Amino acid sequence: MKTKAIFWNVLITVITAILTIIIYSSIKDDNKLVMQDTKDKNPTNLTDDTNKVHYASMPVFSEGVTTDFTIAAEKSVNAVVHVTSKYNLENNYYRNPIYDLFFGNGNYNQPVMSFGSGVIVSDDGYIVTNYHVIEKSEQIEVILNDRRSFSADIVGTDPNSDIALLRIKEKDLPYVSFGNSDDAKIGEWVLAVGNPFNLTSTVTAGIVSAKARSINTMREQGFSLESYIQTDAAVNRGNSGGALVNLRGELIGINSAIISPSGSYTGYSFAIPANTVKKVIADLIKYGEVQRAVLGVNIGDVNKDIAEKLNLDKIEGVYISGVTEKGAAEIAGIRKDDIILSINDVAVNSMTELTEQMGKYRPGEKVNITIKRDNKRKQIDVILRNIQGSTDIVKPDQFETMLGADLQRLSSNDKKRLGLDYGLMVLKLKDGALKDAGIKENFIITQIQGEKMNTIDDLKKVLSRFKVGDDIEIEGTYPGGRYIYIFKVEILDGNK
Repeated sequence: MKTKAIFWNVLITVITAILTIIIYSSIKDDNKLVMQDTKDKNPTNLTDDTNKVHYASMPVFSEGVTTDFTIAAEKSVNAVVHVTSKYNLENNYYRNPIYDLFFGNGNYNQPVMSFGSGVIVSDDGYIVTNYHVIEKSEQIEVILNDRRSFSADIVGTDPNSDIALLRIKEKDLPYVSFGNSDDAKIGEWVLAVGNPFNLTSTVTAGIVSAKARSINTMREQGFSLESYIQTDAAVNRGNSGGALVNLRGELIGINSAIISPSGSYTGYSFAIPANTVKKVIADLIKYGEVQRAVLGVNIGDVNKDIAEKLNLDKIEGVYISGVTEKGAAEIAGIRKDDIILSINDVAVNSMTELTEQMGKYRPGEKVNITIKRDNKRKQIDVILRNIQGSTDIVKPDQFETMLGADLQRLSSNDKKRLGLDYGLMVLKLKDGALKDAGIKENFIITQIQGEKMNTIDDLKKVLSRFKVGDDIEIEGTYPGGRYIYIFKVEILDGNK
């Protein structure tokens, strides 16, 4: 009897131990981050015509997950590079009295180097960085995380979104897959990866603090797409152009700016959303120019005063204070005092959110816009247009065509020979705006609307603010001339 009791006690103990192990293992597994295969089966297609973003496979999160940054870090550090931009600063700020004594008061070169980060987004060498990192560059060097160095070419730039696309001649490179920045959630863990000091990539962690944030860093741009992801991950100078990735190692933003009196990190940093980046680089590769769609409305945030004025049942959406005559919105039937609630089923509740969503589309594309009118919802299909008012794709040379001329940036030797610090020379004059205004070939455009013209990007920045029929003021001179000329020029349609 005693032996039988001992047997049952042992059996119960063994069964209890087995059940305990099973239950513990189940609980432990529930607290893990279950990762699916995130390796792309096909190479990244950077020229995808659709507005969809291709993502890596989504992992499954369970309750009580323990945060682990190692997977995201491993997926991103080798795809982040150091970018060095070299150029000559040619001005009078670095005057040397001894130089002037022997060689006169002419301008001379001051070599300058600027640094930043970049992100490899395809295995065949495409690299995204900030436009302000390479803005004045005459020579660009890219240093990979494994210390290899390459000379980089500029594929295209977009000052309005502060994005530049570079390319190096190399294959089988590590790269970061795009994630969906629209799905990023406030409070979500993210990593900022940069290579600011050419010391190999550096990783910092934080959370998404806010979305669709505007900090007015590009207030001078005509159609700036300033709708940042705000994070408290530490980002300093030199991190510009680096990656903001989620815990899956997917690219959800390009780090671009900080707000700091000292220029060093003090709490918040700002990244350009990956969906915006994806659209910009696809346009640059396929069309050579970013295709900016225009809705043709004046907008404002909905506040208490507007809600009371329109007797709104809820404060939501974006207020339309006016519509452009014969613009996309007016043609589709959108009116002043309408409230935009969503674009293609994506809700918009601020001007920055609306601007970010519009940045995904091209002229000629149709979008479905939900509006509120008299507190009733209505869906309207709108065919988007470009800044000139047509549905055509903008050509790479269209901004020059709008002036009716082939233009060229002054070289270092030209600047020294002509005694100028900046300028765009009229190489070939065609029938068009400049000729109609009386400008002749070899004229050097130094300013448009009071802004200095040093590169074709400077020209794009200014002209992107105006439409066909608007007048602009062009200032310049002729080689060897003593006089400054000011012309009033009417903008013409670059598509004709």
